[in-house]
Amino acid sequence: MANKSQTKELQKNSMMAHLLDALEAGQDIGHYGRLVFAMVARHFMSEQELIRYLMKDPECSEGDAKSLVRQVEGKDYNPPKRERILEWQQHQEFPICPDSEDPDSCNVYKDLTFPDEVYEHINSYYEQKSTVS
Repeated sequence: MANKSQTKELQKNSMMAHLLDALEAGQDIGHYGRLVFAMVARHFMSEQELIRYLMKDPECSEGDAKSLVRQVEGKDYNPPKRERILEWQQHQEFPICPDSEDPDSCNVYKDLTFPDEVYEHINSYYEQKSTVS
């Protein structure tokens, strides 16, 4: 079981609380739901805990969970922006964003504090993008 303070931190964001609740209930949160969960939760729980949570989804085997976590960590994916989450949500049945009408909903950067390297990676990306334009 994940450390209570780790899941409590994730529950500060309504979308992550929604995903945690769905996983606890054994729901299929869809491929993109699992991807979003992994991209965000990896900053708040150990790899083993993240894999255990992903496996609560009936469509996610241990091998699938390990593969997804390795992919997300290997490519060092940043947590997705709200727009990307809403775009991905269009490709599956499970609503990743519980209130897509609320412009503040599903913005993980509004409610959660990530390690400094996440923000540095984002700034580096935008700096590189501005020099190319």
